[in-house]
Amino acid sequence: MVSIEQENKIAFATCIEVALMRRGNSNYNLVLAKLQSLYKSWIFECIEHPEYLRNVLKEVYVNDYYIVIEEIRSESDRLEDIDKLKSDFFKVMLS
Repeated sequence: MVSIEQENKIAFATCIEVALMRRGNSNYNLVLAKLQSLYKSWIFECIEHPEYLRNVLKEVYVNDYYIVIEEIRSESDRLEDIDKLKSDFFKVMLS
């Protein structure tokens, strides 16, 4: 049985993936490949380790990094009752 906390993480990871996919499949696939090669992780694991995703997104999106972060934030605004999870994640992403 999946806990509410686990469901929230899945929903949030889905928002991240949707925001990245909207920017194009080639960059999305590049993000996934770099997460795997550098950290042996997928986007879901980046909820617990946002520094992994931050490093990869900065490398892939360079000048558009903060725009991507804003798109992730916008996509995740639809989720309710996960303010701490989002706050902790974006604190690392914006550091």
